[in-house]
Amino acid sequence: MQQAAREQEFTPALGASWLTPFYDTAIAMLTREETWRRALIEAIDPAPGDRILDIGCGTGSLAVALARSADIVGIDPDPDILARAGAKAAAAGANVRFIAGFFSPEVLPGDWRPTKIVSSLVLHQTPVPEKKRIIGAIHRLLPPGGLFCLADYGAQPTAQQRFLFRQMVQRIDGAENTEPNALGVIDDLLAEAGFDGAAPSRVIRTMTGAISIWRAVRKPV
Repeated sequence: MQQAAREQEFTPALGASWLTPFYDTAIAMLTREETWRRALIEAIDPAPGDRILDIGCGTGSLAVALARSADIVGIDPDPDILARAGAKAAAAGANVRFIAGFFSPEVLPGDWRPTKIVSSLVLHQTPVPEKKRIIGAIHRLLPPGGLFCLADYGAQPTAQQRFLFRQMVQRIDGAENTEPNALGVIDDLLAEAGFDGAAPSRVIRTMTGAISIWRAVRKPV
């Protein structure tokens, strides 16, 4: 019963399930998606032989793009948005495996283990204990030298960006889970987990607040 209850506890992509059909359009219009997604892919630097896990893969835009160069598994707890991801991958002829559920190493297929992990616009929606759990599990799952690339709302660099974040993101997703991101908690959690690269490599200002790109490496043994 506890697991069943937990599986219902996720924030839909735009804060409410009825808005899901508008997700791709909203992200493209309001977040400078082309800019931050290109920066994220550059940080990931996908190559043949890479096994990349996309946590909170949403409608599959990133997974489909990465599938041109690497072996991709996407995971998301929202069945409606995963259906859209599957349709998008099929339309693009992209070989992406999608898993419905919350991220944990136990849900990955067989002995498949990632060499790189990516997530975008997900962690700001989760409570701090869940942010910590996810980042810690990512660190344990990656091999030494493995790469975690993250695009999400982080510390807001100006009063204007902080205002936009409050008016846009926090109105949709609420303040309780998003406020720690705006105060820089992601940097702290990455460092606490043991990653090199706990500070953003790039900060991109948008109409919804600044989106940061992190390129965090699990320290070699």
